[in-house]
Amino acid sequence: MPTDIEIARAAKLRPMPEIAAKLDIPEDALIPYGRDKAKIDAGFIAGLNGRENGNLILVTAISPTPAGEGKTTTTVGLGDGLQRIGKRAAICIREASLGPNFGMKGGAAGGGHAQIVPMESMNLHFTGDFHAITSAHNLLAAMIDNHIYWGNSLEIDERRVTWKRVLDMNDRALRDIVVSLGGVTNGFPRQSGFDITVASEVMACLCLSRDLAELEDRLSRIIVAYRRDRSPVTCADIGAQGAMVVLLKDALQPNLVQTLEGTPAFVHGGPFANIAHGCNSVIATQTALKLADYVVTEAGFGADLGAEKFFDIKCRKAGLVPAATVLVATVRALKMNGGVAKSDLGVENVAAVQKGCANLDRHIANTKAFGVPVVVAINHFTSDTEAEIETIRQAARAQGVEAVLCTHWADGGAGTLELAQKVAELCEGPSCFAPLYPDEMGLFDKIDTIARRIYHAGEVIADKTILAQLRDYEAAGYGSLPICMAKTQYSFSSDPQLLGAPEGHSLPIREVRLSAGAGFVVVICGEIMTMPGLPRHPAAEKIGLDESGQIAGLF
Repeated sequence: MPTDIEIARAAKLRPMPEIAAKLDIPEDALIPYGRDKAKIDAGFIAGLNGRENGNLILVTAISPTPAGEGKTTTTVGLGDGLQRIGKRAAICIREASLGPNFGMKGGAAGGGHAQIVPMESMNLHFTGDFHAITSAHNLLAAMIDNHIYWGNSLEIDERRVTWKRVLDMNDRALRDIVVSLGGVTNGFPRQSGFDITVASEVMACLCLSRDLAELEDRLSRIIVAYRRDRSPVTCADIGAQGAMVVLLKDALQPNLVQTLEGTPAFVHGGPFANIAHGCNSVIATQTALKLADYVVTEAGFGADLGAEKFFDIKCRKAGLVPAATVLVATVRALKMNGGVAKSDLGVENVAAVQKGCANLDRHIANTKAFGVPVVVAINHFTSDTEAEIETIRQAARAQGVEAVLCTHWADGGAGTLELAQKVAELCEGPSCFAPLYPDEMGLFDKIDTIARRIYHAGEVIADKTILAQLRDYEAAGYGSLPICMAKTQYSFSSDPQLLGAPEGHSLPIREVRLSAGAGFVVVICGEIMTMPGLPRHPAAEKIGLDESGQIAGLF
């Protein structure tokens, strides 16, 4: 069987105007980035206001494992399947971060015969959006330090500068640093650090904004520091928002590419779901909904993180009403949740699948709690046995949902025809969507609600400093904001080793951060890091150019 990259390189890509025409996007609304990708003109997007929305379908998954779940692959396969059954479909996913690509996770374009192309470009620099976000973020950081250097008329307390710098790479050495060493001409030394670009509030602002005016407003509201009297200093106080919008002007326009089968795909934005809100941009999703009858999107990692934030942050902020949810599961991942080592996944083990289905059951129940119809997609591996597959089907039926076997990795859209038909049927029924908690609920109560109802925790542990911060946020008028949990993706708990469906565990809150521009409160749990590190043997060690000048080792 050819590898993912061999399949992608062998594909004959259709001209971008032909892909755009499937959604009635005129050629003059395309801003070409080479032959195989384009941005959509902001003026064309503005002209779509007033059109009815198509059906929004979320693809999420069980808790991720090293065995793989294939959420993006299923998103692509389902989009292709809907196109094959005659539906006007589009796909909306996030852009890839260089951190995981050179670390351990790999690319983010799908796999096998269910891929978005150009795969190599998408997984590297693509259209430069991440670089623009990094530059805009760091421009603000530079202007803060420059303001302090030239007299500090805002009376910023240098100990309370909260705005770090960012880099789109995993680099643990930059988590905590001291800046401005070297004497008077370099400024005033202070402790700071770096986050990864996908965790930047600028990324969140871009992904939640509908247009440039909203983006500038969100950027202006970012809190970057505090004075000695604890009053906040914003980006607008520094005067950086105008220049930041200039850097982000092109980055806000959605990117249009295609699948191997020519289904239009909007790839835009890229916040991680374990440390950020984990969804592609609102502007890309809303544009697709105006142009397609069925829009398939995904949210990062498992449903406890990505789907919860999709429902409670993205849908709440953008007024979106999802029509259906697809929950991706694999026999291999459920075996790992059932206690099987990765080296033993190729051996039939029905008992382990049955035990691991506790994780599937939890995610089904959590997703149904939002009032959105659910179907389970079993992403097929060749080592799966019929008995193992039937165990998943039975577990799904016990939860009142169907589980559909999908072979899109090997067969492309032809392998998701049954899933596509089922999803189309679900979209015809009513959606009783509602977020998990109301806006008026207190911040700590929102955290507690997520912890107990989604994670099944027994308690939330937060010291008095954290509680005082939350009360201060409420007193300052931020009590209505939703919560963005930063937590390990591997478990319902804060312990990545606690697999399956643990109950009654404690959820420790290490830090809270107010993202006033993005419009949520970030809650950092356990040992999760907003600047990841590289593994012992990062993927970068095997990446290079082969003798013909092509990229090797990236996928």
